[in-house]
Amino acid sequence: MRVISKKTLREFWEIHADAEQPLKSWHAKVKLAEWKTSNDIKIDYRNASFVANNRVIFNIKGNTYRLVAAINYDFGIIYIRFVGGHEDYDKIDATTI
Repeated sequence: MRVISKKTLREFWEIHADAEQPLKSWHAKVKLAEWKTSNDIKIDYRNASFVANNRVIFNIKGNTYRLVAAINYDFGIIYIRFVGGHEDYDKIDATTI
């Protein structure tokens, strides 16, 4: 998958150093993935949650953080829409962000 954009991850881990390694690991794994359906994601990430508008919610660092991504399966692109803690996550609408 093509991840857009790693810069979002980097900006987050520069503030939250404990998220750096988990986000780097997530990024490396996703870059190698060839997901065509949500079932493919579930193979790699059993705890991923799926919401409207092709949004997927990933738990990062043992569910300390959440990452919301929009996925275009046809083009193999994953757009990072949000990375944050639960308190910040509760303030967004994952289906529209």
